[in-house]
Amino acid sequence: MGNHIALIIDDEPDILELLEITLSRMDIDCETAPDLRTARQLLVQKDFNICLTDMKLPDGDGLDFVKFAQEKKPGLPVAIITAHGSIDTAIEALKIGAFDFLTKPVDLQKLRQLIDNALQDIPHDGGVDNYLIGECESILNLRNMANKLARSQAPVYIYGESGVGKELVARMIHEQGPRSRAEFVPVNCGAIPYELMESEFFGHVKGSFTGAVTDRLGLFQAADGGTLFLDEIAELPQQMQVKLLRAIQEKSIRQIGSQKETHVDVRILSATHKDLSLLVADGEFRQDLYYRINVIDLKVPPLRERKSDIPLLVKHILQKSEAQLDGNKSTSVSERAMNALMEYTFPGNIRELENILHRAVALHEGQEIDIDDLQLPEPEQQNILKSDNDEALDSYLANQEKEIILETLEKTRWNKTSAAKLLGISLRALRYRLEKLGID
Repeated sequence: MGNHIALIIDDEPDILELLEITLSRMDIDCETAPDLRTARQLLVQKDFNICLTDMKLPDGDGLDFVKFAQEKKPGLPVAIITAHGSIDTAIEALKIGAFDFLTKPVDLQKLRQLIDNALQDIPHDGGVDNYLIGECESILNLRNMANKLARSQAPVYIYGESGVGKELVARMIHEQGPRSRAEFVPVNCGAIPYELMESEFFGHVKGSFTGAVTDRLGLFQAADGGTLFLDEIAELPQQMQVKLLRAIQEKSIRQIGSQKETHVDVRILSATHKDLSLLVADGEFRQDLYYRINVIDLKVPPLRERKSDIPLLVKHILQKSEAQLDGNKSTSVSERAMNALMEYTFPGNIRELENILHRAVALHEGQEIDIDDLQLPEPEQQNILKSDNDEALDSYLANQEKEIILETLEKTRWNKTSAAKLLGISLRALRYRLEKLGID
């Protein structure tokens, strides 16, 4: 007898049989229901580990069952099986809490992958060292929502100003979900040259173009089984948007120069500081791709709307920053400096707070960081940054970040591992930033 038990809801005997055989080979027991009424009764009477339901049922539809399961057994993964081409219905199901979806005819490899994802044990508190620390209501709600979304396979669109920590939210969703054992692959869509984009995303085979001297896997294959985080997705050119949409819908990719399709199991999380809905209205971003990635959206609040969290964030950043510098040293922030931070508007949000403190830790004398060590912008400069000019803000933040990274690399004699430790980030995150900032 298997450790797990599945509920399968379908009124077509051949599909029921196919699903039962596949699941029994995975050592999963099955209970079947031909209609919604029977399924509801079974769900209340027994404990299941997963449910698979057809979308069209004799007495209702799969969406009704998803809603019922959400009420009665909120943690239970329910996957929808829908007719080929009914992507809109599948998206609707994900929005109301379905775990994932399959299209007919059912691809057994995709079915087995879906079941594996649904039945994986999830490590508690994924161990993300993140800046989602805080006690204000917006952050508590965001953490709670990220925890819920971690279990699902639905695409999530994360939006907010530059520097609020959108990548950290994406990492948290990845690390608290069933994909945490596989890769989290972040990619800045604005940092890839147009001519390399397709090869970067989908890979290429040897000889497919001049310079393709070996086979190369793309980002989708690197993230197979895990999560692909598309940062600054608004920067994707239209031609690439079409190819990305196809890869997401078909759950398969084709390497440049290859004749065959390769199945990829990737969860898509995306982010941008631009307003995607406005770009859709202006025809700059494809509406069909927008609906496909924006199944569930999450807003990350700016730091000026959660100022009560600044002391907690300061403490956290300082501990990380100096733990690497000198184990015994404990830097504090003077009352004057803390007041100045509380009054500052932080146009660059957490990334800016991080940059200010890293620099202060590197430059200050004695045990305490004072107001002069913070080097906050002058009032006139603050007014420029307060304006809604995203480009000015991005270049200001990039320059700040570049300055701090270069200072740290010089301090460690360009040892990247030591520099990453000093900055309190992973080596992979440092490499990503070096590439993004054009530091060789």
